[in-house]
Amino acid sequence: MSAEPNVDKMQEVVEYITHHVLDGRSWSIGGIHLDFAHANLPPWFTLSGLMGMIGAGFLCWLYCKVYDQKARVPTGVTNLLESIVVFVRDEICIANLGKEDGRNLAWFFLTQFTLILTLNLMGLIPVFSTATGVLGVTGALAFTTFAAMIYYSVERYGFMGFLKNFIPHGVPTPVLFILVPIEILGIFIKSIVLAIRLFANMMAGHIVLFAMIGLIYVYGAPALPAVFGAIFVFFLELLVAFLQAYIFTLLSAIFVGQVLHPEH
Repeated sequence: MSAEPNVDKMQEVVEYITHHVLDGRSWSIGGIHLDFAHANLPPWFTLSGLMGMIGAGFLCWLYCKVYDQKARVPTGVTNLLESIVVFVRDEICIANLGKEDGRNLAWFFLTQFTLILTLNLMGLIPVFSTATGVLGVTGALAFTTFAAMIYYSVERYGFMGFLKNFIPHGVPTPVLFILVPIEILGIFIKSIVLAIRLFANMMAGHIVLFAMIGLIYVYGAPALPAVFGAIFVFFLELLVAFLQAYIFTLLSAIFVGQVLHPEH
């Protein structure tokens, strides 16, 4: 077979990647096709929104129905879920917020971790889409961290105390005119970085995976070795799905810990 690329097929691959990864306004499963761009649906009901609802529904079913609260010795799925809870509570929450705050806010960071992990893994299933590869979704997730930083700080120190935490101690007054705006801007930058980091990592990995599979479609048999590359990238994406959920939650805990304990 010729190793020359099929231009028409190459264009199809480019359009597919653009549509599935960068656009993603339609979804097909089991003969059912949904076009979110033209369907008579509410503006908020997008493909990424649908993936989010499926992921959230799956987690509710997992923790409310599958998890056995009466088990004295957890086994199977219950043991796995408890291991996740203990890991997030001890290694992320308590480690960065202290024992009391870590236990009190464990529910928040556990929700972040499990939801992001679920959405990341759903993106590796062919019939689903990667909701965390959409900036609007990662932006909403980052906004929860931004809201937590403000809410819990105001709850503990009051609104004026929250503002005073942006003023470093022992700094000359003229320097404060530079440092205070930077400190205030920092709370916004932290949230923006969270959103862009998760979005970029999840989107980039899927583009590479689709591109390697597309090589086989365009070049045919001569590109079959790309299968091994695609398999490697798939397992790498599997690792990234866990790693990015951990990093997002870890950074969220660090940022919230910084506003709750500004003296540190």
